[in-house]
Amino acid sequence: MKKSATKLDDTDHGILSILMMDAKTPYSEISSRLSISTGTVHARLKKMNDLGLINGTHLSVDYKRIGFDVTAFLGIYLEKSDLYASVSASLKKIPEVVSAHYTTGIYGIFAKVVCRDTEHLRNVLSNSIQSVEGIQRTETFISLHESISRPLIIDNIKQ
Repeated sequence: MKKSATKLDDTDHGILSILMMDAKTPYSEISSRLSISTGTVHARLKKMNDLGLINGTHLSVDYKRIGFDVTAFLGIYLEKSDLYASVSASLKKIPEVVSAHYTTGIYGIFAKVVCRDTEHLRNVLSNSIQSVEGIQRTETFISLHESISRPLIIDNIKQ
């Protein structure tokens, strides 16, 4: 079932845009930049949380600085497409899998994995991921450099 888009006004868009660029921005700074009260910021954010539009805040960590030097993307072939839910549930239990998407095209799932080094990646692949029931095989793509990592800048997109 497709979720319908939540109707947002310019104030909502402004609040989201500011927080998507820096989730630690104080309400007082948001209110100042948008010429609204801090109470309005608080009420609008509560409304967006209640609607499920905001799913929480996230800490962005430079994994390399804590010893995780390898980021890889996995194209995962499923034995049958109706195994997606059970395979996803199994992938959630593997801490190195940081995201997974049900996709169109040749892969059933496309996942992102973060590991200390290539040996760690090999172990995760052979001992964890490829042993998940319902996974037929995988293709691994090691990231050499991430050149873009940003939130969607909604103010720059025509509606």
